[in-house]
Amino acid sequence: MQVVTARIHRARQSLVHEFRTSSHQKSYLEHLLVEVQDADGTVGWGEIASPSGPFYCAETTDSCWQVVTDFILPALLGKSWEHPAEAAKLWSKIRGNEFAKSGIDTAVWALWSTAQGIPLAQALGGTRTEVVAGVSLGIEPTIEDLLEQVRLQTAAGYPRVKLKIAPGWDVEPVKAVRAEFGDLDLHVDANGAYSESEDHLAALTALDDFGLTMIEQPFAPRNLLAHARLQARISTPICLDESVETTDDLRTAIELSAIRILNIKVSRMGGLTPALAAHDLAGEHGIPVWCGGMHEFGIGRAANVAISSLPGFSLPSDVSASAKYYERDIIVPEVVADKGVVQVPTGPGLGHTIDTALIKEITTETVEL
Repeated sequence: MQVVTARIHRARQSLVHEFRTSSHQKSYLEHLLVEVQDADGTVGWGEIASPSGPFYCAETTDSCWQVVTDFILPALLGKSWEHPAEAAKLWSKIRGNEFAKSGIDTAVWALWSTAQGIPLAQALGGTRTEVVAGVSLGIEPTIEDLLEQVRLQTAAGYPRVKLKIAPGWDVEPVKAVRAEFGDLDLHVDANGAYSESEDHLAALTALDDFGLTMIEQPFAPRNLLAHARLQARISTPICLDESVETTDDLRTAIELSAIRILNIKVSRMGGLTPALAAHDLAGEHGIPVWCGGMHEFGIGRAANVAISSLPGFSLPSDVSASAKYYERDIIVPEVVADKGVVQVPTGPGLGHTIDTALIKEITTETVEL
């Protein structure tokens, strides 16, 4: 199989509800949509869901655009390969730039599974016909605003809620949510906003009293030793996100006892190929995994649903309905959650029709190679 043509579309979508984390705030997202085509005319789509600014990671939409057009796609175009894992080796010399790689890797998997006439989930080794979805809620202006958002999402049937936290917005909002929602599957995500200062550690330790499913990424990505020290003093499992970009990162975290749960983000780890490897390694060490999200449009969301069908994804994943984020998504049908459950598509490839008319409407720039 060969990719003979590729197109990159810079697309922008407004969010239904503004989203704030410990580092930044956003009301819209600009992602890169990748369209690859083989000599037979078969098309595969991928999505580069990097943030626009360098807050979650070092990559940005602009940096991904350059790396994809100048390096990754030139390494892929016209080269022969039999399986997506082989295609991924073509750009293996490029260091970092995992978000950029992810969009191409996902597009190749979608192309290959479409050509094979099988669902992407089956191509990846998925075993589930449906996956449980959770929701991620940002930092709100007031605790009452947060409670209202939790009410909306639990009323929609989502069984797990993740709360973004930051120094000064942690113990009190969690306490309020737990008081109103009892035994709700609840976890918090700090996006690395905390240090080992006395007041920060006091807040993180206090969260141990609320029966959280996990505390996700309390410290900076490379500070695995701080995560290990915190895990040694609290019973709530520490989940790592930004700290694990490669399987080598995961091995180090395991060796240091800095991790008990892994958030696998296809975008953060460079695509479906490395995400599969992380899933397998975590399973070997008894570490449960779940699929995190980057507010992907429908293409990336469909890929997340597919990988969430693998057996190691034993916790609710961030694959909630398209309508939670966008008035209209770029796939048909859109991702739908029925009482917090999303069906795994059974059609070839992504299992959705790509709404190319909408993509054209929201695209500000396209390059063809």
